[in-house]
Amino acid sequence: MVRRLSFVVACVLLVSCGGDGSPSESDGGGPDKVNVGVIAILDVAPIYLGKEKGFFAARDIDLTLTTAQGGAAIVPAVVSGQYQFGFSNVVSLLLARSQNLPLKVVSNGNNSTGEDGKDFGSVLVRGDSPIRTAADLPGHSIAVNTLRNIVDTTVRASVRKAGADPTALRFTELAFPDMPAALAGGKVDAAFMVEPFQSAARAQGARSVASSYVDAAPNLTVAVYFTSQTLVERDADLVRRFSEAMRESLAYADAHPDEARRVIGTYTKITPEVIAQVTLPKWPADVNRASVQTLADLALQDGLIESPVDVGALLP
Repeated sequence: MVRRLSFVVACVLLVSCGGDGSPSESDGGGPDKVNVGVIAILDVAPIYLGKEKGFFAARDIDLTLTTAQGGAAIVPAVVSGQYQFGFSNVVSLLLARSQNLPLKVVSNGNNSTGEDGKDFGSVLVRGDSPIRTAADLPGHSIAVNTLRNIVDTTVRASVRKAGADPTALRFTELAFPDMPAALAGGKVDAAFMVEPFQSAARAQGARSVASSYVDAAPNLTVAVYFTSQTLVERDADLVRRFSEAMRESLAYADAHPDEARRVIGTYTKITPEVIAQVTLPKWPADVNRASVQTLADLALQDGLIESPVDVGALLP
């Protein structure tokens, strides 16, 4: 509860400081200057590729991509108007919407591959661990990057699917980069990792026991791009053009994985050798609405939200 209250307070303070969600002024009638809050992870490769290919410029958008630590910083920055658009996992936005924050999804972000054992994120254990499947996870310590979010929500879904008790899981908050060493050193019994940390852990002998994004829903929409309701009402044309550019960017990245891998090296510190080995997410142009509803239902079941969220009002 403290985490959720502090999140709301941060947003309220930002809004009260005068942010109105309006786009930056263009210079002399030039293209709209748009700032998007992103995270330096594989998932956002399409927007970098789209900027490089001119998909945004073709729609009169001068795009700036600003790296943030995560959704906890991006959501209030979008609400305040510091960013016109932002990138966040779906559960973070469901939580924000449940707290009456005026947000609107404008584009898909990325999806699970939908293939068990071949996704860009999974629950990993040491090679000598007695844990063989998700059914064995209850009672063990599991590292997740953030508590009360999409990772622990989907890990619980894996455990339910395996017929075990998700309330018996013991989650530990740990940053993704710290997980491979923590797992190898025995500080945790299991860890949900995304790429490239998943590949790094496997190289050290770890093995995957659950593809939680796959278990939660078929072709799960993991993250999306969003804006403030204020911007939707004030400049619907800009929102439309940004959404169109994102659709083209997603489709291009999904059809050209080699180019997506290349562009990842321009905004992350991941080496080309590692980028060549990682499992990429899928980048469909459309949000998987059914999977978002599933996440909303799981969030309610797990007590992350206190009442149902109107998913239709959040999605495009």
